[in-house]
Amino acid sequence: MASEKIHPVDERLPTGKLAALGLQHVLVMYAGAIAVPLIVGRALKLSPEQVAYLISADLFCCGIVTLIQSLGATQWFGIRMPVMMGVSFASVAPMVAMANTTSGAEGAQLIFGAIIGAGILSMLLAPVMSRMLRFFPPVVTGTIIAVIGISLMRIGINWIFGNPFGPTAPSIVNPDHAKWMADVAALGNAVPPMPKGMAIVGSVPNPKYAPMGGIGIAAVVLVSILLIAKYAKGFISNISVLLGILVGGVVASVMGMMNFDKVASASWFGLVLPFQFGLPVFDPILILTMTLVMVVVMIESTGMFLALGDMTERKVSAQDLTRGLRADGLGTMIGGIFNTFPYTSFSQNVGLVGVTGVKSRFVCVAGGLILIVLGLAPKMAALIESLPTVVLGGAGLVMFGMVAATGVRILGGVDYKSNRNNLFIVAVSIGFGMIPLIAPNFKQWMPHTIHPLIESGILLASISAVMLNFFFNGSEGDSQAAIEAAKQADAH
Repeated sequence: MASEKIHPVDERLPTGKLAALGLQHVLVMYAGAIAVPLIVGRALKLSPEQVAYLISADLFCCGIVTLIQSLGATQWFGIRMPVMMGVSFASVAPMVAMANTTSGAEGAQLIFGAIIGAGILSMLLAPVMSRMLRFFPPVVTGTIIAVIGISLMRIGINWIFGNPFGPTAPSIVNPDHAKWMADVAALGNAVPPMPKGMAIVGSVPNPKYAPMGGIGIAAVVLVSILLIAKYAKGFISNISVLLGILVGGVVASVMGMMNFDKVASASWFGLVLPFQFGLPVFDPILILTMTLVMVVVMIESTGMFLALGDMTERKVSAQDLTRGLRADGLGTMIGGIFNTFPYTSFSQNVGLVGVTGVKSRFVCVAGGLILIVLGLAPKMAALIESLPTVVLGGAGLVMFGMVAATGVRILGGVDYKSNRNNLFIVAVSIGFGMIPLIAPNFKQWMPHTIHPLIESGILLASISAVMLNFFFNGSEGDSQAAIEAAKQADAH
């Protein structure tokens, strides 16, 4: 009789079943979890060993923050529901912008300082954010999620063809012209001194850009994902992206494009230590930028938590929401300390709760423990880092495209007939979101201090959508509509 009083959310399942279901949650989120450290690590121009370390740190912190959120930590942190925590894609574009401005360890110190500062501010803002859902109806969240997906697509496309800047740029300097310049310089005093900063522009195609072999591997990954999604059932279908990456890795190995030397030299066990890239640097503008990202993340988390409460038939109070959002902030602060990134509830795992019908939060506790173990295994991180970017590009088209598609799906439920102003909100906000993608130098005459704030299309779209919605529709939002929108956001 006592067992009947236990809510399904608090039910403790047999150890074997917990481990299997926990592993399922890990596999569903794994491809998304490893994508962000790969993107940011390479944007920072870190060494392969450093990128592998970022992956280990990310998996380790994913586990720690999942335990805090699902198991609870004191009366202040954790919503104590089946929630898996992972790095938010919403934070990627601002971090890449910071990395493009300052690379290497110095850039990492700035990024981690911004993340720690944003985590602290997020914990302070949590009680306020738990009451702001009405400002984020589907017309706003759908627009923001669509712009996140569109912004990330550029990264996936560059993974396939090569980066638009650097060693795989579309054009390189003509070798004959470069040789002539070197010969002239070798004459010494016989010719006038070369002007300071003189450069020759690229004028011939770069043979390293868009190689057909790489495009072929990306196509194999994409086709594999689509075939598995169409013909597989249940759990196998849910991990189609991960399986597609595995297929691509095998093909890349057969073609000699994948080197396992770093995997062989990596140790089986390694601790994740704080401040591996040096002490964080706290830049107020960058902290504000990342805090604005966290506001968007927390609003999305609020919708997720309410949707999860609906699915598990457990009422979520304002106090519960505050504890959950405070855990987002604490997790983000922990992420900055341990060389990783902002955390949020992974919505594909919320969707998995609905698919499986298993409501026990201890399944996610088991998933968190598995993630911690994976984070302490450097060989696993080295294997992921050794994947050619073309493999990840094929999967990136799906992962990032699904984020955009999720935003479109949420926008599909918005009322445009009786409220034509919603069209203006979507149109103008997506337009603002596209500015940094289409015209990245639009800010060249603006004060340098505000560049980090305006070079993220996601932040521009978010601010535009919230302000226009308030202008046209006021603050009378429909919380239930926001919850329904959150239930649909199962692809990012």
